[in-house]
Amino acid sequence: MAGNPLINNMTKPQGDPRFGQFGAGGTTTASNPYGQQAPYGQQAPYGQPVSAEQLNQMYTAPAATPVDTNRITINDIIVKTGLNFGLVLVAAVIAWQFPILMFVGLVGGLVLGFVNALKKQVSPALVMTYSVMEGFLVGGLSLFFEASYPGIVIQAVLATVIVFGTILALFSSGKIRATAKLTRFFMVAAISYTVFCLVNLVTSMFFDFNARSVEVMGIPLGLIIGLFAVLLATYSLLLDFTHASEAIKSGLPERESWRIAFGLVVSLVWLYIEILRVIYYIRSMAD
Repeated sequence: MAGNPLINNMTKPQGDPRFGQFGAGGTTTASNPYGQQAPYGQQAPYGQPVSAEQLNQMYTAPAATPVDTNRITINDIIVKTGLNFGLVLVAAVIAWQFPILMFVGLVGGLVLGFVNALKKQVSPALVMTYSVMEGFLVGGLSLFFEASYPGIVIQAVLATVIVFGTILALFSSGKIRATAKLTRFFMVAAISYTVFCLVNLVTSMFFDFNARSVEVMGIPLGLIIGLFAVLLATYSLLLDFTHASEAIKSGLPERESWRIAFGLVVSLVWLYIEILRVIYYIRSMAD
């Protein structure tokens, strides 16, 4: 694991300030107050009188043992994220055989997505259930697009992996970082895009009007919006990497690895779906 740039980037810095000069990896410059024995009845180095009996207890006391702090590590994040993506893949395969599950995944994913995002204490069971719902949605959508343009799913998967690997490498090397200004813009844009998707879904179902099909200078509006959404999903990945790095450096509880895994599932599924749509529009224009 030592050769992984992400792990090297996320490791805890020397000398955790929360523990003063005795922080993890720090050096201790203070001398041992018990290193020299004060004459009986006189003051010890720290100004406290020490009897012969107390000194004997100090020297014969058992050594301190390490304490399990149960803090989050990069391995926790990798394991939890891998588990949840495994659930996404299994559920997607099932939904590929039973496409009706796509609607279950759509509703369940929306509900559990908001629940997990708003819960103060992350619930592993709800995070894993969310991953299953996302798998149902991904499997059903993938089957629909594959029926229209064979091979499009493989193209979208490869593109998603490439984007993920690129952002991870750039973040690990310090080439790109999330900023407060960009994050504020991202939040506004993401909320606006979510509202647009919900409104467009309703108009498509009840009024037979899909705003994505509108053309702007011969280019489908869906392609323009899709490219913008890919950028949003990519920045969401960058925020997830930032969250993971800060969580490890801050020594958050191991349970928080579930929250990070949830965020990564949200971002990667979002990225995959938007790339799938973009490729669909490009191939339809080519025809």
